[in-house]
Amino acid sequence: MTILLANDLVKLYGDEGEAGATRALEDVSLSMNKGEFLAIMGPSGSGKTTLLNLLSGIDKPTSGEVIISGKEISNMSGDELALFRRRQLGFVFQEFNLLDSLTVKENIMVPMILEKKSAFYMEEKALEMMNLFGINDIANKYPYQISGGQQQRVAVSRALVNEPDIILADEPTGNLDSKSSATILKCFEKIVTEFQTTILVVTHDVFAASYCNKVTFIKDGRIHSHIEKKGTRKEFINQIMDSLAVLGGEGYDI
Repeated sequence: MTILLANDLVKLYGDEGEAGATRALEDVSLSMNKGEFLAIMGPSGSGKTTLLNLLSGIDKPTSGEVIISGKEISNMSGDELALFRRRQLGFVFQEFNLLDSLTVKENIMVPMILEKKSAFYMEEKALEMMNLFGINDIANKYPYQISGGQQQRVAVSRALVNEPDIILADEPTGNLDSKSSATILKCFEKIVTEFQTTILVVTHDVFAASYCNKVTFIKDGRIHSHIEKKGTRKEFINQIMDSLAVLGGEGYDI
């Protein structure tokens, strides 16, 4: 089942032909099926963030279309898109984006509160998420009282709580040490395995990308190549490194 389909995306900043106009993306097409775990990698300035912004509805393409769960989001009104993103998409960011005035449990409940779920349902669902990711012992603590790794597990729980069709993650391990990074990536693996949720990760971290099933490389606003995991994670790391060597550019974490 196709969850995400991007067809011939072009993103132009400025007016065509004018000095200073920039083509951030050029004819980018991408598809993801249910339960796929994909990393997008590329040099700084390659168009990764622009692509994520188009796929998530944060920005609109100059041309092309983005279809998620059979619905074209690029043509939605602001209100329609806000509702769709809340119900069908989950987001995980590098900066966690938790609300400091709310406890761990309350932060996880935020998407359900916006959907006006019952108090009983929210309590049960939040408990399910906290048990799944091993954070039930910090349920009543505030973000400033817990570690970065724990904060990111809260963010992942919040992204999953409304059972989205796809989770979009922007450098989710960028602010974490290697141990916390591994914990978060194993959480993603668990989501894919147990819930068959589709996950797309934009990352410059080879270690993070190696947990995915596929990696798509982007350069100069175009899709450059794709690889799929076929052997062990260690073998996949070597594949990713080889592809990055061909791709060129700097700024990757090993």
